Amino acid sequence: MKQLGDFETNGRWSLVRKGLDVSCFGLNVVEIEQGYSIPEHNELERDQEEVFIVLDGDAVIVIDGEDHPAPAGTFTRVAPPLMRTVRNDNEQPVRLLIVSAPTTSGYQDMGWPDGPPMNSPSPRSERVSS
Repeated sequence: MKQLGDFETNGRWSLVRKGLDVSCFGLNVVEIEQGYSIPEHNELERDQEEVFIVLDGDAVIVIDGEDHPAPAGTFTRVAPPLMRTVRNDNEQPVRLLIVSAPTTSGYQDMGWPDGPPMNSPSPRSERVSS
C-alpha cells in the first residue's frame, strides 16, 4: 500500500505500475499543467485499451481529433486504434490516472451484476442514536 507521493516520478509522471510491481496492466498518474498535453498516440501496435480517469481539474480528452470536456470524476475508455491525447486548457493542473491492458488480457467477470456484495456492518460500526 502506498500514497501517491511515495512513487518514483519521471517529470510529471508518477510511476504507479512500477512502484506497485504490477505486471499485467499499465497504471500511472500524470499531472498536466495549463497548455500541456500527453503525447497523442494510439495503442494499435500493442493492442491495448486505455481508461483515462480525471482525478482533479478540468481536462479535454481528444479522441480521433474530437474534443470531449472531461471534468474531475470523468472516466473515458479508448479502443486501441483510436488516436488520443489529454490536454489542459485551464489554469489549474489536471491530475489524470491512466489504466491500460491488452484487449486479450482475459478479464473474467466475477458474476456480481451490480458490484460485489457488501458485508453487513459489524455491531461496532452501527450508529447509536442519542
